[in-house]
Amino acid sequence: MFFAFGIKDFIDILLVALLLYYTYKLMKASGSLNIFIGILVFILIWLVVSQVLEMKLLGSIFDKLVSVGVLALIILFQEEIRRFLLTLGSHQHIKRFVRFFTGNKEADVTHEDIMPIVMACISMGKQKVGALIVIEHDMPLDDVVRTGEVIDANINQRLIENIFFKNSPLHDGAMVISKKHIKAAGCILPVSHNLDIPKELGLRHRAALGISQVSDAHAIIVSEETGAISVAYKGQFYLRLNAEALESMLTMG
Repeated sequence: MFFAFGIKDFIDILLVALLLYYTYKLMKASGSLNIFIGILVFILIWLVVSQVLEMKLLGSIFDKLVSVGVLALIILFQEEIRRFLLTLGSHQHIKRFVRFFTGNKEADVTHEDIMPIVMACISMGKQKVGALIVIEHDMPLDDVVRTGEVIDANINQRLIENIFFKNSPLHDGAMVISKKHIKAAGCILPVSHNLDIPKELGLRHRAALGISQVSDAHAIIVSEETGAISVAYKGQFYLRLNAEALESMLTMG
């Protein structure tokens, strides 16, 4: 028997497909893709057993597992769920919608603020001076700032280079730039445990990816070994950037 297929059914299927697609991308970025596939296989088996074959005993067992499993999945994927909600909330259209009703003005760094950062990174890259710079956006990084030394200075190329100079006491930690100011330096970032990170990328890259997975910040890395400049943003790496590419990355929302 054929059933009526209307526009509402089409929208329903499209939304489910989009949800699965973005969940797939999220799991792939976090290295949890195999778990996601395993969950889909379990759901498929559960539907076949309970709906198609109508096995009451086995179906009731699966029903109990599913009811308890929802809570287990929330605990297991709390970071991924947090990242999904962060990505949803940081979407440009939603951000503009919220600012329209709250009256909050854009507090992100401008092109004039970004250029000293870009020039400092290019200079440090040529000298192979390692650096890790985090640019805060909508999600506050107060917990990260508290782990370092508060500076609260204007964004300045020479100051950035001096902080990351090899003999500086703050050169090993991360610098946090917030509200057009160098907020703090020597900060400690959460390290990503993603197993898909290339072996040649060191601890700075893992820390940059870690903060990009739990916030909407840009994290800039200057490699001490190669001088290459990279950016971690929304759980992804953008490697070996030149000045133009770095400037473009930092101005994207």
